[in-house]
Amino acid sequence: MNKTRVYQLIALAIPFAFFALLEGGLRLFDYGRDMPLFMDYPQAENSTAPPYLLPRPDVVKRYFPEGSAAPSVTIETNFFLKNKPEDALRIVVQGGSTAAGFPFGYGASIAGMLDYRLKQSFPDKTVEVINTALAAVNSYTVLDFVDEIIEQKPDAVLIYAGHNEYLGILGVGSAYTAANSAAATLLYLKLKDSRIFQLLQNIYWQFTKADVPKNAQRSRTFMSKVAKHKNIPFGSELYEAGLAQFDNNISLVIAKYQAAGIPVFISSIASNLADQAPFSSKETPNEQNADYYYQQGQKLLAQANYKKAKQAFTKARDYDLLRFRAPSAMNDIIIELAKNESVYFVDANQALTQAAKHGIIGKSLMLEHLHPTIDGYFVIADSFYNAIVKSNVFGQFPQPISTAKAQKDVPVFDAEVYWGKAKIAGLMADYPFTDKPQKVKLPVAKTPSDRLGLSAYRKKIGWLTIATENLNYAKKNDPALFLKSAKLLADAMPFDAAHNYRAGVALIKAKQFFQAPRYLKRAVAVNQSDVNYPLALSHAYLEQGKLKQAVPWLESVLVLEPKNATANDILPKVKARLASQVNSNN
Repeated sequence: MNKTRVYQLIALAIPFAFFALLEGGLRLFDYGRDMPLFMDYPQAENSTAPPYLLPRPDVVKRYFPEGSAAPSVTIETNFFLKNKPEDALRIVVQGGSTAAGFPFGYGASIAGMLDYRLKQSFPDKTVEVINTALAAVNSYTVLDFVDEIIEQKPDAVLIYAGHNEYLGILGVGSAYTAANSAAATLLYLKLKDSRIFQLLQNIYWQFTKADVPKNAQRSRTFMSKVAKHKNIPFGSELYEAGLAQFDNNISLVIAKYQAAGIPVFISSIASNLADQAPFSSKETPNEQNADYYYQQGQKLLAQANYKKAKQAFTKARDYDLLRFRAPSAMNDIIIELAKNESVYFVDANQALTQAAKHGIIGKSLMLEHLHPTIDGYFVIADSFYNAIVKSNVFGQFPQPISTAKAQKDVPVFDAEVYWGKAKIAGLMADYPFTDKPQKVKLPVAKTPSDRLGLSAYRKKIGWLTIATENLNYAKKNDPALFLKSAKLLADAMPFDAAHNYRAGVALIKAKQFFQAPRYLKRAVAVNQSDVNYPLALSHAYLEQGKLKQAVPWLESVLVLEPKNATANDILPKVKARLASQVNSNN
């Protein structure tokens, strides 16, 4: 190799070496930050509980410069085992605020309702339905999370998304846009973890202090801050860009999951048609505007012409200039995406339509423009459950839970219902529901549960207090509520032996013996020195007639306490019965 060639290579290598050294130096001096999707839950000292992970609550900050005014949206705390067990059924949910269960929280979410129901359906499996959905995000975040989700080896991924493509974070009409093109935004997602990129981003932030109007910064709600383009006409360039953004990103998402062998369940999305007037409309010569179609829908509804009324209301939503609701074309894209191999279509929109009065989704199922009531959330979760059953991805369900049974026992407390309605009252007291911020008119707190929810809304208490209050009240007054409270507390804190033991015992008393071992095994894993835990576990197995499973737990009792009267009495009888079964079979 001649000297000229060597000098050329050195010249080319210098900038790469410079940036590599700069990146390494920034990391060495701990500049910048890592914002992984999942984080370790810190174990208590001397704990024998297995290690757990949880989705990082403030992961949305990864899309904003350090110190900037990132929106206060979080992923609700939900835990899963760091080391996936062999018997695990692990599902991850992705999407925006509806997928996350806003305003009610994890219990109302797709993940929360499915986790509660699938645990009953698969009593002998470790069931984990992990929520990674959060408000205000769109398909860019769904795509950005994929690689980290694949690392957790899910058995399926569920997606309910599409409403935030225009005005969500990184949306085409959003004030929180990283770049002006899809290619540039995808590059931004690749570079955002680089310390050099973060340095440049933070410098830029210091000079610009964010491109958000001052009056929006003073407002209470995120919705008032996010809408940069308040006028996106039907069929316009921005309108088509939002559809293309969703189509391209979710296509990439599906391709990644297909390559990893992970099935995807993707749902159609729904919004309020009958009882949500368009947020923005302009008069047009041909009367093809949102307000006109909405008024026509109301007239047709009054005339009991429900089919044409629905068509008019749908056009009113599609022509709404302020795009906080996805247009019908988004569902057309979802239907096409679901035709991919190993992708399953969930028609939550159709299920909600069938449940709605006159077949037009309105206030009985939607709180405002698109967030469901508890009944609405149940319909969505039920649609996913039924689609999973039909797909046979997990084989035959050992204990299928019917829609009617599941609807009588949803994992939501009455106090959470009030809490959620209070949040909606706050949301609707500001843009885009009113021209100017209004005083929040909270629903009347009539019952003890309402007052508990009011305290939560005022940030005086949290979900754990609500659950504990329900548990304490129900202990003497309501066995069904006590059982639900015990189970929810145990699932919320799988590393707490006392909570899980209480849930297991409550299930035994309720004669739900198949459900009890899940919780009692957790209790044993956390505290291996309490003989009551393996004793209760052996009891649950004996009541099921599973003698072989009971034996090792009875033996473990005698290791801890050789003179334990119960174990010394029962164990010889169980072994004798097993021996007689072997002899009779021979």
